[in-house]
Amino acid sequence: MASLKPVPCKNDVSAESRDRRIAELEAENERLRRIRDALIVRVESGSAHKPEPYAAFEHSVVLAEQVRERTEALNQTMEELKASNKALSRARVEADTTRQRLSDAIESIADGFVLFDHRHRLIQSNSRFRSYWRHAGVEVPESGTSIAEVKRQAVSSGLVVEEHSHPDSEGVVFLLANDRWVQMTERPTREGGLVVLYSDITDVKNSEMARRIKALEESERWIRVVTDHVPALIAYVGADLTVQFCNKVYESWYGRKGESPLGKALVDVHPADLYQRLLPQMQQALAGHSVTFEFEECGEQGDIRYMLRSYVPNFNEDGEVTGFFVLIRDITDRRKTALALEQAYDNLERRVKERTSALTGLNNQLRQEITERAAVEARLRDAKLEAERANLSKTKFLAAVSHDLLQPLNAARLFTSALLEQSFGPKAEGLVRSVSTSLNDVENLLGTLVDISKLDAGVIKPDVTAFDLRDLLNNIAREFRQMAMAEGLRLDFVASSAIVESDSQLLARILRNFLTNAIRYTGKGRILLGCRRRQDHILLQVWDTGPGIPEDKLTEIFQEFKRIRPTGSQPDKGLGLGLAIVDKISRMLGHEVSVASIEGKGSVFSVKVPLGRLQPSRPAADQNRTVSFDSGLGGARIWVIDNDQSICQGMKTLLEGWDCRVMTAVSLEDLERQLDPADSPVDLILADYHLDNEENGVDVVAEINGRRRCPAPVVMITANYTNELKQHIRELGHLLMNKPVKPLKLRSVLSHLLRS
Repeated sequence: MASLKPVPCKNDVSAESRDRRIAELEAENERLRRIRDALIVRVESGSAHKPEPYAAFEHSVVLAEQVRERTEALNQTMEELKASNKALSRARVEADTTRQRLSDAIESIADGFVLFDHRHRLIQSNSRFRSYWRHAGVEVPESGTSIAEVKRQAVSSGLVVEEHSHPDSEGVVFLLANDRWVQMTERPTREGGLVVLYSDITDVKNSEMARRIKALEESERWIRVVTDHVPALIAYVGADLTVQFCNKVYESWYGRKGESPLGKALVDVHPADLYQRLLPQMQQALAGHSVTFEFEECGEQGDIRYMLRSYVPNFNEDGEVTGFFVLIRDITDRRKTALALEQAYDNLERRVKERTSALTGLNNQLRQEITERAAVEARLRDAKLEAERANLSKTKFLAAVSHDLLQPLNAARLFTSALLEQSFGPKAEGLVRSVSTSLNDVENLLGTLVDISKLDAGVIKPDVTAFDLRDLLNNIAREFRQMAMAEGLRLDFVASSAIVESDSQLLARILRNFLTNAIRYTGKGRILLGCRRRQDHILLQVWDTGPGIPEDKLTEIFQEFKRIRPTGSQPDKGLGLGLAIVDKISRMLGHEVSVASIEGKGSVFSVKVPLGRLQPSRPAADQNRTVSFDSGLGGARIWVIDNDQSICQGMKTLLEGWDCRVMTAVSLEDLERQLDPADSPVDLILADYHLDNEENGVDVVAEINGRRRCPAPVVMITANYTNELKQHIRELGHLLMNKPVKPLKLRSVLSHLLRS
């Protein structure tokens, strides 16, 4: 702060003039006194007949009186001036004291302080502000420097290294040359000036950076733990075709001579011929296209393996490809198994004949081994018990990992559905449809295995309520009518509005399995879905005009992995678990299932469901409800929240193909970084129930809607089939969909919610 110099006061100038005036008046007064004395002497010494001197005397007396009065007024004025001078002196002392106190207060501030006048010229600064410049070896701005010039000097001199806008305040954050972080805050003064504070936030920035580094390290650790336990080869390749990440399986396969491929270019990781074969597909991935293909490869030990590769591009915020993800699965055993099964099927009849002949010859010997067989049977019972325990453990395991199994399948289904809506040309479209068909088969097989395992493990519990059959039957008929038409069949449907007591989802699964079998085995003709009302129950039936089932096979078809292949029919891709699932579900619900068939004419499958009565309650979202939809979704604004980035990308691609505006996030924090959930417009939220860090979608959407003036409708997606979760979602008024999500059903649900 510049030192304060005394300035001459206006009152000091007046005092000098006053003293000079007093001196003049006193001199005049003395002259008048001499004149008076002279006149008195002349009057006393002269005759009485001289009036003029006397008149002069009288005049001098009057003048003397006026002089006296003016002298008294002047003395009073001087006293008042003396009092004013004392008050002015006290005010000057107080002003100096206040100015010194202000200077001390500014110096005591821990932050850098700068004061600018109304023309934004530098008036005053504290030592903290000046120390920033001195520590950087830069000349401190002088008084009178404009704020624009101060900022220019700070940048040009190298004092300021970086400048960032602070997300949590109105200020600006600078990184100084001494590696300290400073936040600048500006406040206007009453007279139009400006006060600028520079706060040191280095400790805050370091703490924030430490938290981010810790979070990134924790995330990387979890990613590596997960990927290292996946049997597939997983890697991430940058735009320069160098391996930036790989799991242990990838490292083990491509680690030549014990060296890790991490950080190496692919041209050095792969043999030259393999690299040249892979180069076109890698270029497609870097161009922004996902590719999947199969190649034979030779390992380091010379073993030949057949690999299924998938390259998925990675886009940054600007839409540029920064690299691609690599997923490689060894399908050698699957191909060998397929070949072995084909060979076994060709030799089956020959082996059966040979075995029949051998068994006939051994029949006599077996009679002699009854005693030994009794002991063998005892051992077999023990082995069977052990096998049942192992099977139960297997079913519990499959039921528990169903979510992890369905996640990548769900992502693949979304990407494939999005590809089906694009135009790539006849050849590419055929390949995409083939992939979609294969995914359908895998989805059906995996879904069937998971369902049968969950039923065996007791994971699925029925949620029996009273409901109207109308919507359930209408939706199922609409769904399977298109499937029947694609197979050249006609599906007839008799509607019903009966009220029944059952679990709507499990009952729908029974009817879908009936209809799937009917379409699969009915070569031509028609299929009928309808009801027969009885006294206290209703029969839901599916009729077909297929080849029929032999009488001795009617009970066998409900066993696991049992398939009856009619003569002349095509090979079945199923596992023979559809009717086994029907049997388990019907036993769980207490519904009787029956079948009647005439060979050459057809079959009828029936399920007996008790009648019920509706209880008054508020309508709840039902995942089985589907309605017709428009050709597009009209630019609907949809938020997708899923902890799986591939699910987010697949859902975004699919929804944008339906003319939706999509925002994806892996968590609430991720969504908040992209927009304000309280004020940003949204028409619908798609949320996964299972999120990272022990969070769930229900709590996340509750937090979002709690901030909004008008809550957004919610579709909750999960692989959890428990009744507790379903009931909880129903009470919240959300709609529940199970994985893997069928795009046709998803579009129907979105159209229904957006219209209502």
